[in-house]
Amino acid sequence: MITAAVAAPVSATTAPVKERQSHAETSVEPEHPWVTIVWNDPVNLMSYVTYVFQTYFNYPKAKAEKLMRQVHNEGKAVVSSGTREEMERDTEAMHGYGLWATFMQDKSG
Repeated sequence: MITAAVAAPVSATTAPVKERQSHAETSVEPEHPWVTIVWNDPVNLMSYVTYVFQTYFNYPKAKAEKLMRQVHNEGKAVVSSGTREEMERDTEAMHGYGLWATFMQDKSG
């Protein structure tokens, strides 16, 4: 009589395989900064807009005047950049001074 050897089931325990992710999958494109834009309006004097930029942003008079002229001549100027939260704060501050301002993500850079 021939008996067949019955093999006991083999419990194959293998170490978990860690999937490799390519650098392209794990790299995150740096977030574009946000900007605060002040728009020209028919109400505020140029001297007042300069004063606001000097007072709130602590810009030197020359920079404040340059930004004010850009608002006046081009209709708008980017007056600050940073995180979304910072630009929300700056925009609200400009509204508090009576200036027309918005914020948006800067996708140009």
